[in-house]
Amino acid sequence: MDDEKSQHLMARRSLLLLIDFQARLMPVLSGGTEAINSAIWLGGIAQALEIPVWLTEHCPDKLGASAPMTHLLSERTRCFTKRSFSALDAQDFRKALEQSGCDQLVVCGAEAHVCVMQTVLSLCGAGYRVALVVDGVASRRPREAALGVARCEAAGASIVSAEMVAYEWLGCADHVLFGDIHRRYLKPRAAEHLTFPGLGE
Repeated sequence: MDDEKSQHLMARRSLLLLIDFQARLMPVLSGGTEAINSAIWLGGIAQALEIPVWLTEHCPDKLGASAPMTHLLSERTRCFTKRSFSALDAQDFRKALEQSGCDQLVVCGAEAHVCVMQTVLSLCGAGYRVALVVDGVASRRPREAALGVARCEAAGASIVSAEMVAYEWLGCADHVLFGDIHRRYLKPRAAEHLTFPGLGE
């Protein structure tokens, strides 16, 4: 398979970006619990596959630090503070991303129609391939989340579920870690009832 032409997400080219899962913001979000659970779930798989996990915190003096469990995701986790709504407008984030070698970003976060959307628009405009995890984003109002997701899709982002990302990262059942990841993550999630913001459920 020609990696450059492939439409698949590839673990070795990916970075998981978790936007503004912050302590004072999460309780007021519609779908916030599901969004952070999806982010934590993907973070565990990213950890197993040695995929970088990056967090952003928007004005943490006002919104608090990231929800505590996100800091436990991976030794490869990095955290960036920002005041711009788009993470790409933060100079340290932009420079680190350019140096990372990752050109596929899997994005979760809050709010879907503000910092998530503006970051995705910037990333798409800069030529990165973006996969927006629809069950990993939330806003105060579901309608605004849906509008944010639609705008991201129109800008060129792929709209995906957390499970879609996991299986694409693995690629095949012969992956050396498939059995372990299936047991720890995929099988338990298969039994859960999931809803997807912006998809009419």
